Amino acid sequence: MLKRTTLNINIGLILLGNTLYALAVTAFILPAGLITGGTTGLALLFYHQLAVPIALTVSVFNVAMFILGGAVLGRSFALNTLISTFYFPFILGVLQQFPSLQTLTSDPLLSAIYAGMMIGFSLGLVIKAGASTGGMDIPPLVLNNKIGIPVSFSLYAFDFVILLSQMFFANKEQVLYGILLVLIYSVVLDKVLIFGQSRTQVKIVSTKYEEINQAIIQHLDRGSTLIEAETGYRRNESFVVLTVVSNRELPKLNQLVLAIDPDAFMVINRVNEVKGHGFTLDKSYK
Repeated sequence: MLKRTTLNINIGLILLGNTLYALAVTAFILPAGLITGGTTGLALLFYHQLAVPIALTVSVFNVAMFILGGAVLGRSFALNTLISTFYFPFILGVLQQFPSLQTLTSDPLLSAIYAGMMIGFSLGLVIKAGASTGGMDIPPLVLNNKIGIPVSFSLYAFDFVILLSQMFFANKEQVLYGILLVLIYSVVLDKVLIFGQSRTQVKIVSTKYEEINQAIIQHLDRGSTLIEAETGYRRNESFVVLTVVSNRELPKLNQLVLAIDPDAFMVINRVNEVKGHGFTLDKSYK
């Protein structure tokens, strides 16, 4: 039952993400004549330089990337991406039947900004669902899986190179707007991918480490780790209390620590993601 619910949620995210992407293309990219990166930009380059039909380039490249993604990222990824492959052209055609969507603005700067935000958000939804919109979205996912390069960084690098290559035939101002578009959706994508996962790591140095440790366990219901340490000046042996809390729990943790030891030394860091019991796994009590 849980797996079926998760599958339904993922399919819903994929459909929503592709719908928003198609809406961005219909309402902002096409009316403003913006150029973009990805498979479409690559196809334009081959068309102008080698006279290769755009449809042929897109089809061949998408099939090749689909096979690569399935081989490296697994059958589940391939099946989810297959939804995007068929749904995106369908919903794009539906949205283009509404002329009012194509007259929202005639300002290319506004179009680049709004298209960038919508595309970044839509890509984030699809990627978080374990899929992609296909084409040039897949190489960044493969690089992230194999060598840990952030998806947003790889996506921006690929699109930036593709945009620069279009300077041979496109208006220079169009290229500048295209770079702005890619930059915006890369930043938004990065924010969406880590949304809801960031946590706060706190290291606490105090002579009353045992009381603080118990307070964290009893009052915050969070785990903690005692790390052996030695003070730098007096060379006194002690323990550092390490814990990870949600952002909302930080003020309460701060109050607990200062109530026990007003002289406690605290180091607070924001971390992008935490895995384990109490976060990605259910808490277990012994």
